[in-house]
Amino acid sequence: MNDLLAALLLGIIEGITEFLPISSTGHLLIAEHWLGARSDLFNVAIQAGAILAVVLIYWKRLWGMLLAFAGRDAPAAFDPLGITATPAQSRAYAIKLMAAFGVTAVLGLLVKKLGWQLPESVTPVAWALVLGALWMLAAEWLAGRRAVQVGERTTITWTVALLVGAAQVLAGVFPGTSRSAATIFVALLAGTTSRAAATEFAFLVGIPTMFAATGYELLSMYKQGALGGEDWAALGVAFAVSASTAFVAVKWLLHYIQSHRFTAFAVYRLVLGIALLVWLPTGG
Repeated sequence: MNDLLAALLLGIIEGITEFLPISSTGHLLIAEHWLGARSDLFNVAIQAGAILAVVLIYWKRLWGMLLAFAGRDAPAAFDPLGITATPAQSRAYAIKLMAAFGVTAVLGLLVKKLGWQLPESVTPVAWALVLGALWMLAAEWLAGRRAVQVGERTTITWTVALLVGAAQVLAGVFPGTSRSAATIFVALLAGTTSRAAATEFAFLVGIPTMFAATGYELLSMYKQGALGGEDWAALGVAFAVSASTAFVAVKWLLHYIQSHRFTAFAVYRLVLGIALLVWLPTGG
């Protein structure tokens, strides 16, 4: 297949799956089975495109938090879900985002140093998809019961923030788990019963986390002299397509979860995981 077309397809897949709770790793694993494996730089680039899309969606919210955190006067701002945030609330929210990222950074570096990560091969990713789907169904049910008991809560507590930070590391250790699925459902189970609020926090904490991970990988590749020999045209296409596709996918998800559960995503993961185990048994 033409390299530009393959890059376009991989960019679309990354953009759709990075922030939906269905695991971008699992989908890229399937795609690369037919389209061919790509360089680490290519994979970093399409991930960066997906990050850019979320920054564009939340830029007003992020700017409001930055001003509030710096002690600057700023008007109350609306996030993409229509929730109003005062400067004081924005400052507290930003501090909790930083705390969640701090937990991820510390634990992530520890995990990296110890080498605690399953390989991104078919079998472990497929099992992560299947087990993650079952966990999502159970967590959805438990979160629903909790919401009935205490009502819809949009507040992000310190407990939620710290557990979300840890959940990001767990998703990194077990490829196929899905960072968004892990963080959203941990937030729901830890006390933020609003799906919209839990999803927003999961997406926002993903911005510094994924930027840091991208920077770390780029630095590592630079030190190893692995930045040369790249097809920059294909990489540019993939980056642009990933960003634009992720923008549409995240906008759609934010609208979808206001009136729907995550059950459909869990069922999809279950089917995908079983299909991987049955039809792509090689490589792990």
